[in-house]
Amino acid sequence: MERLKALGRLLPRLLVAVAAGCGLGLVFEPHDHAWLALIAIPLFLATLNGVSMKGGFLVGSGFGIAYYLVLVPWLSVIGGDAAIALAVLEGLFYGVFGALASQTLKHRLWMLWIPCLWVATEFATGSVPFGGFPWGRLAWAFSDSHLGRLAAYVGISGLSFVIALLGVLVYAVLRRRSAFSLRLVSLVVGLALVGLTSLLTLSTAGNGKTVTAAMVQGNVPGKGLEFLGRARTVTKNHMTATLDLQKQVLAGTQVKPDLVIWPENSTDIDPYKDAETRQDIETAVQAVKVPILVGAVTEGPGPNERQTTGIVWDPRTGPGQRYAKRHPVPFGEYIPFRDQLLPYIKRLEMIGRQTAPGVGPGIMPIAGTTYGDLICFELAYDNVVSDVAKGGAQILIVQTNNATYGGTGQPEQQFAITRMRAIETGRTVLIASTSGISGVIRPDGTVEHKSGQFVSDVYVASVPVRDGQTLATRLGGWPQWILSGLGIMGAALALLARRNRKTADPGTPPAPAADRAKVPV
Repeated sequence: MERLKALGRLLPRLLVAVAAGCGLGLVFEPHDHAWLALIAIPLFLATLNGVSMKGGFLVGSGFGIAYYLVLVPWLSVIGGDAAIALAVLEGLFYGVFGALASQTLKHRLWMLWIPCLWVATEFATGSVPFGGFPWGRLAWAFSDSHLGRLAAYVGISGLSFVIALLGVLVYAVLRRRSAFSLRLVSLVVGLALVGLTSLLTLSTAGNGKTVTAAMVQGNVPGKGLEFLGRARTVTKNHMTATLDLQKQVLAGTQVKPDLVIWPENSTDIDPYKDAETRQDIETAVQAVKVPILVGAVTEGPGPNERQTTGIVWDPRTGPGQRYAKRHPVPFGEYIPFRDQLLPYIKRLEMIGRQTAPGVGPGIMPIAGTTYGDLICFELAYDNVVSDVAKGGAQILIVQTNNATYGGTGQPEQQFAITRMRAIETGRTVLIASTSGISGVIRPDGTVEHKSGQFVSDVYVASVPVRDGQTLATRLGGWPQWILSGLGIMGAALALLARRNRKTADPGTPPAPAADRAKVPV
C-alpha cells in the first residue's frame, strides 16, 4: 500500500518529465525549436529535485523514453516495435541520469556536476551497446544558433555541456530555494554566455587553392523500403545524371569538375564482380574524364559478408583507393547475435549478408587534395570524424543513402549533424545522397546548397582547400572524457554525502523496553 501511495505521489512528476522529454525532442529537426532546450532541461531538473534514487530513475526513464520517441519516430519505417525498443533502451540511460541527478542536486556544486553528468550520459548513449547511438546529443540542434559556433573550440561534447549548463542556470534562477545572489549570478553568467558566443566569427578562407566538385543525386525508383532490389536502376540513374552533367560541361553551361561524387549505395552490386555495373561506372568515368568517388557495396572480406565502401574510380587506372565504412548500423547493416535472433525475428532476414566494418580512416588523396570520406550514419561518431580531421583531410565528403527514411525527418536531422561537423572541423562538407539530402556546407556551418528529396540533383561547387585545424580538432576527445569524468565524480561525491547523511541520521531510536511490551505482536 505504501508503495502505491509513493507511486501516486510521484505520478505528477513523471507526467511533467514526459512532457519535458517531448519538448526536448522538438528541439531537433524537422521541428527545429532549439529554444525549447532551455525550458525542457530546467523542467526535467525540477521533477528530480527532492525525489529518491528509485524515483529519479523512474522519472528519468519517462523523460528519456518520451525524448527518443519524439526524436526518432522515423525508425518506425522499419517497424513500430523497433522505434519503441530504441526509445526504451536510450531512455534507460536517462533513468540512470535521473537516479544520480536526484542526489547530485543536493550537493553544493550541483550546478557544475549536473551538466557534466549530462555529457557523461550522452557519452554512454553514444558508446553502448554495439557502438552506441549518438543521435540525441544536444549540440546537434544548434547549427543555426550563435551557440553552435562554440563547437569549433570545444567540440560537440563541449557544446552539449554549455547547453546543459544554460538549462541549469535557468533552473537556478527559477528554483524557489535559490538565494537571490545565486539567481543573480546565474542570470548574469547565462546572459554572458549567450552574448559572448554571438561575437564569435568563424573563418571560411582556404589556403589559396580551390577544387571543383560535383555531387550527383541520381534518385531512386521508390520510397521507404520499396527501392530495395532495384540496384541496377539506381546505378543507371547516377550514370545518366553524370552523362547529363558532361553534356552541360561541353555546352559551356557548367564548370568542369575535378571530382565527381556518387553517394552511398549508388551501386549495391559489386562492381569488381559484376560486368554490367562496372561498365556503367566506366561509361560515366570516361565521359567526364575525372575521378568518380563511387559508393558501392562489395562482397567479402569473409563468407556471407559485405562492405559499404567508397571507391575512387580513375578514368585511366580504374578502381583504386577504397574506404570501407567503419561503423555499420546494428540491425540495419548487420545483426548482432544473428544466429540467435533470426529464428524469432523473421524481418531481420531482409538485411541479408552481414556488413563487415572497415579498418582505418577514409583519408583519400585525389589530384593533390586530401579528402576525408565519411559514410552516412558514421558521421555522428566522434572517433570516425576525428580520425579524418586529424589525418589531414582538407575537405570532408559524406556519402549517404537516406532513401529508406525519406520524408520522415531523418534526412533533416542528419543534415543538421553534418552542419555541426563542418563547424567543429572547420572544413567544407560535400554531401552526396541517393535521394536527398545532398548539398554543400561551408566551414562555418552555413549552407551553400541543399537539394530536395526524391528528385534528381547535380550540383557543382568550387570550394576552398583548408589546412589549419580548429581547437576542437586538436583537443579531440579530451573535453568529452574530462567532462564525463567530472560528472561521474560529482555523482560519486553526492552518493557519498547521501551515505554520510544516513549514517549521521539513522532514524528514530527503538522504543524503551517497557513500551515495547505494550506493542502487540
